[in-house]
Amino acid sequence: MEKHISKELKAGDIISGPNWSESVILDLVEEIGEFIHIVGATTKTREHIDQIIPLDDLENVSILKDMSYFKEEAWKVFLALEAIRYRYASLYDPLLAMNVSKVDPLPHQIEAVYGYVLKNPRIRFLIADDPGAGKTIMAGLIIKELKLRNLARRILIVTPGHLKDQWRRELKERFDETFESIDRNRFDSIYRANIWEKENQVITSIDFAKKDDVLHTLAAVKFDLIVVDEAHKMSAYKYGDKTTKSDRYKLGEVLSDITHHLLFLTATPHKGDQDNFRLFLDLLEKGFFANNEMVKESITNKDNPLFIRRIKEDLRDFEGKPLFLPRYVKTIYFNLGESSPNEKELYNELSKYVENQYNLALPGDYTKNRNIAFVLVILQRRLASSTYALLKSLERRKKRLEDSLNSSQDQSNKRSETYDLEEIEDTVEDMPENERWQQEYEWEAFSTARSERGFKKRN
Repeated sequence: MEKHISKELKAGDIISGPNWSESVILDLVEEIGEFIHIVGATTKTREHIDQIIPLDDLENVSILKDMSYFKEEAWKVFLALEAIRYRYASLYDPLLAMNVSKVDPLPHQIEAVYGYVLKNPRIRFLIADDPGAGKTIMAGLIIKELKLRNLARRILIVTPGHLKDQWRRELKERFDETFESIDRNRFDSIYRANIWEKENQVITSIDFAKKDDVLHTLAAVKFDLIVVDEAHKMSAYKYGDKTTKSDRYKLGEVLSDITHHLLFLTATPHKGDQDNFRLFLDLLEKGFFANNEMVKESITNKDNPLFIRRIKEDLRDFEGKPLFLPRYVKTIYFNLGESSPNEKELYNELSKYVENQYNLALPGDYTKNRNIAFVLVILQRRLASSTYALLKSLERRKKRLEDSLNSSQDQSNKRSETYDLEEIEDTVEDMPENERWQQEYEWEAFSTARSERGFKKRN
């Protein structure tokens, strides 16, 4: 109820009147002759009030008492309080993401996320644990934690195509995070707009993102966090003074430029090539290691600030028990000539055929050796599958070469692509068997076109 002023005001009263746009809570009331000094603050905007007004003006001022301010719907009040709680929760709960997600992290996962990655003000990090360590869970915790701390809003996940659905499912079920998938169909459906700006949380495949038309649009946007699974597929190699970058590596360079936080995941970071590994780490921090010796020394001293790697034998539960059974590796030697002389002869003749045939067609630089290896990959895969598969490949090859000699235009010559051997191997490993065979069939046609010149010389 409202009561008009007839006596003195006192501290703690809430008043309203024409002098203020909203009600005022009083902290100090002081009478000065025919005036009254009022100090307080507005109840909503918390604007400071310090005024001296005539006593006569009190006739237009009302004291508000017994008025309830709990008029809002309960669910709105709850959400407002939760928002405030989450804003400051990370200050009091350093494992907040873990406690609000449907996961039971293992010690090595907690160590990686909170002991290594989140300690960095700017995340540029590689988690390179053995397969089965739960790198998806670690990435999910990092995503959730950065969001709860208001450090990441726009997030991109880049993964091999066959893992996209698995990533989306696990992030939704375990962390209640929804990611929209962007593929060729969705990309082409957007006209005169950049699709990467449509959603804040998106996932795409590495082989789709590396395409020239897609990469151009991707380079024009910014993200707060990018996560790359199977990041070792972004490879580059040094041959003497020349550095050869795969299309996936060029994608990695773009991703590194358009994000503040960058997280790589892989179980096979090192391919036995020091230059390759250093170039790979350059995607995280350009020039962080000036030479291979610095990388090697950092790994030996176990003080590399860019990555962490734990093998299965190192992983323990909270009771200190091993998570995986011990592995016993034993190399078994056998003599192919003694056990299967016909198979050995076939293998040697196949290798000799490839080397002799393709040396005639390919230029005399480093590309030659890599393309010979490219053809060997295809034909030796066929041999490993079955002698029948190899026979059909060689028969198709023979027919294509014969047809090309009898035709003024060889359609396969129109293909001018240059394939990277490492990308070929990574790509086919990701494919279902039927798709892999179809892709290798296309590569067969390409390699046939490249060797037509050599075939003509031999005939």
